[in-house]
Amino acid sequence: MTLPTALVVVPTYNERDNLPLLATALMQYPNVSLLVVDDESPDGTGAVADALARQYPERIEVLHRKTHRGLGRSYIDGIASVLDRPVDVICQMDADLSHDPRHLPDLIAASVHADVVIGSRYVPGGAVVNWPRRRRLLSRFANLYVRAVTHVKVRDCTSGYRCWRCEALASLPLDQFVSDGYSFLVEMLFIASRQGRRIVEVPITYTERREGQSKMSRAVILESAITPWRLIATPRTARPTVR
Repeated sequence: MTLPTALVVVPTYNERDNLPLLATALMQYPNVSLLVVDDESPDGTGAVADALARQYPERIEVLHRKTHRGLGRSYIDGIASVLDRPVDVICQMDADLSHDPRHLPDLIAASVHADVVIGSRYVPGGAVVNWPRRRRLLSRFANLYVRAVTHVKVRDCTSGYRCWRCEALASLPLDQFVSDGYSFLVEMLFIASRQGRRIVEVPITYTERREGQSKMSRAVILESAITPWRLIATPRTARPTVR
C-alpha cells in the first residue's frame, strides 16, 4: 500500500543541534516533506534550517517568524502557509527528538481511516523514557484533568506528535485560538472532538530531549490549568460543526 503524502510542521527555538538529526531522519521517507518554523532562534537554528533546505530542495522549507513568539503562533503561521499544498496529511512534531521519526509511518498510515492521529504515550504499547517520576505524574495528571473537564475521549490529550487530514485541519478556526504553549495542542484536539472528527491513537515511545532545555515553565503549567475551563465556557466551541 502506498502511504499518504505528508508534510511535517516543526516549530523551532534554539534547536540547532537537534534539527539536523531530525531532518535527516525524516528525509529517509520519500513521501514526507518538512516545514521548519523558526522563531528567530538566538543560537542560529534558522541558519541551520536554511542550510538543510538547500541540501534537500523541494522537500525542506523554512518559515522565519519575526513577531509573536510562541508554539501556538508558530503552528498557526506554519499551518496557514501549507494548507493549500497537494499533500494528504499535515503532521506536528517537536524538534527536540522526543518524537521519534520511526513512528511517523505508523501515524501516517492510520490517517487513512481517521481525521486526526495522535502519537500516544498512554495507550497499550506506548511508553516514556528518561522522565523523572515528578514529570511522569504531572503528565498523567494533566491528561486526566483535561479529559475530566473537556470530556475529550483521548488518552494522551497533550501529545504534540500528530497527523491531521488536511480537510480536518483546515476546518479549525485557528485564527480564533488564543492558547499558546502546550495548551494550544489541547485546544486543537478539543475543537476537533467537538466537530465529531475521527480521532485515533497510535502508541509511541517518547524520549526526553537529548540536547537543550525543556520549554516547560510555571506560566505554561498555569495556562494549561486554565485552558480546559475556558474551552468549555466559550460558545464558539460548544457546538459540533461536522454533521
